Amino acid sequence: MTTSAATAPVAAAPGNFREVWLISLGHGLTHWYPATFYLLLPIIGKELGLSYTEIGLIMSAQYAVGAVTNIPGGILVDAVGYKGRLMALSLFWIGVPYFLMAFTSSYWMLLACMVLIGVGNNLWHPAAISTLGQRFPARKGLALSFHGMGGNLGEALAPLLVGALLAVYSWRTVVVVNLLPGVVMAIAILAYLGTMNLDAGSGRKPGAQRWTLAGYLAEVRPLFGDRTLMLIAASSFFRTAAQSALLTFLPLYLAHNMGYSPTGVGFALFLLQAVAFASAPLAGYASDRLSRKRVMSAALSMTALVIVLMALAGRSPWVIALIALLGFFMYATRPVIQAWSLEAAPAALGGSVVGMMFGVQAMGSAISPWAGGLIADAYDLAATFYFLAALIVAANVLVMFVPDKPR
Repeated sequence: MTTSAATAPVAAAPGNFREVWLISLGHGLTHWYPATFYLLLPIIGKELGLSYTEIGLIMSAQYAVGAVTNIPGGILVDAVGYKGRLMALSLFWIGVPYFLMAFTSSYWMLLACMVLIGVGNNLWHPAAISTLGQRFPARKGLALSFHGMGGNLGEALAPLLVGALLAVYSWRTVVVVNLLPGVVMAIAILAYLGTMNLDAGSGRKPGAQRWTLAGYLAEVRPLFGDRTLMLIAASSFFRTAAQSALLTFLPLYLAHNMGYSPTGVGFALFLLQAVAFASAPLAGYASDRLSRKRVMSAALSMTALVIVLMALAGRSPWVIALIALLGFFMYATRPVIQAWSLEAAPAALGGSVVGMMFGVQAMGSAISPWAGGLIADAYDLAATFYFLAALIVAANVLVMFVPDKPR
C-alpha cells in the first residue's frame, strides 16, 4: 500500500448506510423548523393583523435570500472537504433565528429572522446531497430518497407534536423549547461526520493540488450550457414554487376556511408528509431502475390533478383524503430531481450542482408565496390552488423536453 493510499480520506471508500440514517435525521430537523412555522402562521398572522400578501411575503423573503446564497453556498461546500461540519453549522444557524422569533413583536423583526434562516438553510442541501451522491454512487436514488424521507419525517412530526403543544402553551414558549432538538442533532453530526473529508473521493484535489476560484469557475462554467441540467432546473423552479406556496396557504385555508383548530391543522400537515414515507423510496427506486423522466412526469401529472380536486372540493370532508394523495405524489418527485441533476455533473461539482438547483428552486419559492397571497387577497384562498396547479403543469411540460436516459 502506498503512503497516499494509506492516508486517503474515508470518502474514497463506499459509504456506510449509517451515514444515510444520520444525515437523513439531520435533514429532518432542517424541515422540522419551517414545518413548525407553517403551523404558527395563522396564529402569528392573527396576532399581528397580517394580510395574506404580508404572510406570503414572510416566506418569500426567506426564499429570496436562499436564491442569492444557494450558489455561493454550493461553492463553499465544494471548496471545503469537511461537509459534516457544514451540516452541523447549518442546523445551528437554522434553529437559532426561529428561537429569536419568540422575542419578536413586529412584522419587520419577523422578516429579519426569516432572512437569517434563508442563509443558514442553504448550507445543508449542497453539503448533504453531494455527500450522499459521492458515498453511494450506485444507489444514489435510494440514498437520496431516504434523505428526502428524513425531511418528510421532520415535516410530519413537527406539526403533529407542535399542534399538541399549542393546545397547552403559547406559540412563543413553543419556539423556545423547539431549539433543543436542532442543537442535539448538530452535536451528533459534528461528532460522527466532523472528521470525514471528501476531497480525495471527489477527484478534484489530487495530491497537493489546491482549490482556486479560477480553476473552479473553469470547471463549473460548462454546467450552464448543459441542456439536461437547465431543463431539470427550470422544471424544479415551477415544482418547488408550487410546493412552497402550498405549505404557506394550506394551513391558512384549513384554519380560516375549514375551521380547523391548531391540532387539526397539525394533523393535516402530518398526513401530507407521512404518506411520502412510502412514495419517496418507491419513486427513488423506480427511477434508479426505469427512467427518471417517466417517474417524474407521472408524479407531476397526478399532483396537478389532486390540487385541482382540492380547489373544487370546497368544505368537503374529502379534503383530508386529498391532502394525503397530494403528499404521496408531490413528494415522490423530490429524490428523482436530486438524483437526476447529480447525474448531469462530475462528482467534484456535486455541491455546486445542488447549490444551483436549490438556488433556482428558491427563486420560484421567493415568488410564489407572495403571488399566492395577492391572489388570495384579490379573490379567495381557494383560487390560490388553481395557481398551484398551473405551476405543476408548467413543470411537467418542461420535463417532457428533458433527454431521456433509460436506467
